[in-house]
Amino acid sequence: MKHISKYFAGLSLVLLATSCSLKKDPHDAVPNKDVKDPAMWQNATDGNYALLKEENFTRNYWQIGEFPSDDIALSGTTTDPLFYSYTYGHLTNQGNTSAYWRAAYRTINACNLLLAEMKEGTSADVDQMMGENLFLRAFVHHSLVRTFGRPYQQSPETNLGVPVVTTPDITAKPKRNTVKEVYDQVIADLLKAKDLMTEDRSNSYASKNVAMAMLARVYLYKGQNDLAYAYADSVIRSNRYSLVPTVDLAKYYTKGNEDNKETIWAIHHTAQDDRDWSSIGSMYYTSPSGLGYGEIYASEAYRKLLDKYPEDARHSFVQPVILKKANGQDSTDASGNKVIATRGKAGGIQVQKWYILKFSNQDNIPTLSSPVVFRLAEMYLIRAEAAAKMGNNDQAIADVNTIRSRAGLSGSALFTTADLKGYASVLDVVLDETRLELAFESHRCFDVFRNNKNLVRNYPGYHPVNPQTIEYTNPRVVHFIPEQDIVLNPNLVQNP
Repeated sequence: MKHISKYFAGLSLVLLATSCSLKKDPHDAVPNKDVKDPAMWQNATDGNYALLKEENFTRNYWQIGEFPSDDIALSGTTTDPLFYSYTYGHLTNQGNTSAYWRAAYRTINACNLLLAEMKEGTSADVDQMMGENLFLRAFVHHSLVRTFGRPYQQSPETNLGVPVVTTPDITAKPKRNTVKEVYDQVIADLLKAKDLMTEDRSNSYASKNVAMAMLARVYLYKGQNDLAYAYADSVIRSNRYSLVPTVDLAKYYTKGNEDNKETIWAIHHTAQDDRDWSSIGSMYYTSPSGLGYGEIYASEAYRKLLDKYPEDARHSFVQPVILKKANGQDSTDASGNKVIATRGKAGGIQVQKWYILKFSNQDNIPTLSSPVVFRLAEMYLIRAEAAAKMGNNDQAIADVNTIRSRAGLSGSALFTTADLKGYASVLDVVLDETRLELAFESHRCFDVFRNNKNLVRNYPGYHPVNPQTIEYTNPRVVHFIPEQDIVLNPNLVQNP
């Protein structure tokens, strides 16, 4: 892959949109002068999607977003910087956050290069491309602000987010915008993108419904529950998507995204894009042939919640590793139960091996995945959370039960407003259902902290202390701005 690139001082923003297709066909980079050629715009727009699936963005988006949660358990120390995301022992020169920051701004600037050349109203095709690039810019800005900026509920007018970059200016040394300003730009981009896009491409690309799905999430994060409800409801009622039937749920993540009617948008990967040991799933799973580290497991806390109903079909997304005898047979305890293998130091922390399967075995390739960004189940749960916060408990419970029914639950396993099964509120019901349904998909820690709740790890795992409680006011709820970029751009201010 050839790249012709320049960098913003302090942000390392690449002034190039590659012409990669999502299938990673052979390609060359698009030089700046060619971006002015309308004949190159579609190729370059598709290349901007390809920037997202590069390892520095995709792997870090899901790992930095998921590893601070209480749904996973790290089984030992590691030299990978994911260790610091997991333990909350963040560093100012942390490798994964630095790579993520630069990959993100590289994509933002690639979008800006095209948007600077396009004129709204030129044609439906140009409007569509403008909408797609605006969506991508919004998605990446929001991805950054939830990583490096505090939750919106905590003084968004004064807390710093990330630099909002909307022009390809190579001389700029931008300051960090406030969290509110970042959200305002994200929403403005999405609203315009929604109106510009009239074509329904496959779910590997943005569309009006994809923009509305993201608006639903962003407004929920922001606390504008009426708008979160409205946009989630619009996506649901579009009838473009449908929940995967219970009988097919276990295979959801083993199919490419374009074969899944529940997927609204995913970062499309084919066999040519398999990153084997560097894939998202490599930390969650080891294949029978030995491919994958398999060192981070479904936590005991998550499994206990899942095990309340053994018939829950979502058990298929976590897989126990059974300890083998010398003869290769399964080990059993005195009661005849199979013994689950553990990993950890002898005489120290022992973590049961429960593989996580949401990022493995697409097209029978152990480490291949087209990670799902938005899917219909999330829209039901966004609508449920917004409804609960607005006092519409009947709607919230109905949406929760829709997701539970799809998981194979029925009868007494379903909720009613009169029977919350021990939960203190309908909102708590919704949040736990969201935890069950969207586990490992880079939602959990953000859902906890934006609701001003503490995250508690009271299960075996390589935490600094056990139990480990991370209060929602903790400075390390967010990562540090990469120190190297602060050195290059003195206008950037470090997080406390």
